[in-house]
Amino acid sequence: MATTLGTASAAPGEFDTGRLEVGETRDGTTVGLPVAVLNGAGEGKTLYVQAVSDGDELNGLGVINRFVPQVDPAELTGEILVVGIVNYHAFQVAEHRNPIDDTKMNRAYPGDANGTSSERIAAATFNAAKRADLIVDLHQGSTSRMIDEVRVRCGPRHGVHRDCLELAKAFGVGYVLDQKGPDGQLARVGPDEGIPTIDPELGGAVGWDEGSIELGVEGLFRVLRFYGFLDGDVGLSKQTRASGFDQYGSPSGGLVRFRKDLGDRVAVGDTLFEVTDPFGTLKGRVTADADGIFWRTRRLPQVATGEYVCSVGTDVDEF
Repeated sequence: MATTLGTASAAPGEFDTGRLEVGETRDGTTVGLPVAVLNGAGEGKTLYVQAVSDGDELNGLGVINRFVPQVDPAELTGEILVVGIVNYHAFQVAEHRNPIDDTKMNRAYPGDANGTSSERIAAATFNAAKRADLIVDLHQGSTSRMIDEVRVRCGPRHGVHRDCLELAKAFGVGYVLDQKGPDGQLARVGPDEGIPTIDPELGGAVGWDEGSIELGVEGLFRVLRFYGFLDGDVGLSKQTRASGFDQYGSPSGGLVRFRKDLGDRVAVGDTLFEVTDPFGTLKGRVTADADGIFWRTRRLPQVATGEYVCSVGTDVDEF
């Protein structure tokens, strides 16, 4: 039986691409999100994958760009539904938010088929995602510097939480943020439909980060093998998990010098960064309030007083 998504339609053992219509531009041109269907030769589970719900987060698209050509539907059991670019309007202008309605797309789920531009896109993509047994929503840390991680956003009391953690371990990049996310995230509403959902945040970059993209491709193939889409054994290795974040701003204006590298263990009182004037004179020093892992930083060194500088993942364990 053929599998369809938008105008893409593939018989068992085949692959097709097409467009998922979500509205029109200001001149009346149809807006169609690029989609792909990989219909396995054998029946099995359905995996839904999407990327670029934030228009400047491109590593996920890089993953899809590398991953899809490597999957042979003739060797696949089950099916894979892919939306390559969710936030169509933001992608066109390389911005984070949808410029049509000034909305962060990953706060618009489950969407509204008769709502704003972002709500309509969210509704169309969520309708596709709800057909799946597993959901992977590919992100990155925008233009910040950050470790490669997977986020589980349903909260530890959710009935699907354990299954989401299993999916995160199967993806296997090494770090997991296990913290309930804001309303409107796909990784929040997918579990409410009983579907294990993860939100890989694949580093941070201006453009593509090939190292993070490679990890994402490997992660998707690990998922395919662990859940039986492809032959092969995948062991679940322990992941380092953080359940909270401490964010740090600058005590003064100037230039930042980091004293920790991404992924470093942090102890209370450790110096995270210093701020100097343009001539190297020390103006301020910021230390850690809690033990954790140096998780994320701004990319550019110049800061104003109170401006965001870095984050430390806290409440850390292994699971």
